[in-house]
Amino acid sequence: MTTITTRTVEYLADGLTMIGHLALPAGADRRPAVLLGPEGMGLSDVERRRADALAELGYVALAFDLHGGRYLDDPEEMLARCLPLLADPDRMRDIGHAALDTLRAEPRTDPDRIAAVGYGTGGAIALELGRAGVDLRAIGTVNGLITGRPGEAARIRCPVWAGVGSEDPIMPPAQREAFTAEMQAEGVDWRLMVYGGALHAFHHPPVDHAALPGVGHHPQHAQRAWHDVVDLLTECLTSAE
Repeated sequence: MTTITTRTVEYLADGLTMIGHLALPAGADRRPAVLLGPEGMGLSDVERRRADALAELGYVALAFDLHGGRYLDDPEEMLARCLPLLADPDRMRDIGHAALDTLRAEPRTDPDRIAAVGYGTGGAIALELGRAGVDLRAIGTVNGLITGRPGEAARIRCPVWAGVGSEDPIMPPAQREAFTAEMQAEGVDWRLMVYGGALHAFHHPPVDHAALPGVGHHPQHAQRAWHDVVDLLTECLTSAE
């Protein structure tokens, strides 16, 4: 296994001190980088392990924070924070920009080769960075097919890959159709993968606390979605190396 280095990084966003997880690949050269966003519950060991896995593949990876170092395992508390956030594109962008600035400040990061990948709320933030015109090489979102303000998707300058479970009640067919219609209308290079039989947050391992209705792990599709994300990064970040 490739030797990687990890550390926590603190930065300010949304009036909070955020605590992210930075994973660095072996070596000292500049490497393509991935900004990794968590589900609405917040940064957990799930995203930290994914950042580590990306570092083992040769990427600088920052799993960013949503709630000032907290993990919101109470669904009502999570919704009370995330629903207003998801309704406020500027707040999402501020959180995303702060994390992106932290990733760019890492000397190992190649600033010209950065992708943003997120799950749920983290995926919505990745999309808002694209709608803000940030120079990204790729955007990936799982369970976060959130539409934006009219016309702003035209600012997205990179391929967008989206994944969703076919039985996800939080991102139902009407939401998927609105998202893809937005992407298509603005000329975005987009792809949508629908994972048959999967619920919301199907990629996330089972949790030992209460969860929203319609949430459930699907081991096979979780692996497939991860491979699809890795393929996106290979295509957009490393294919020219």
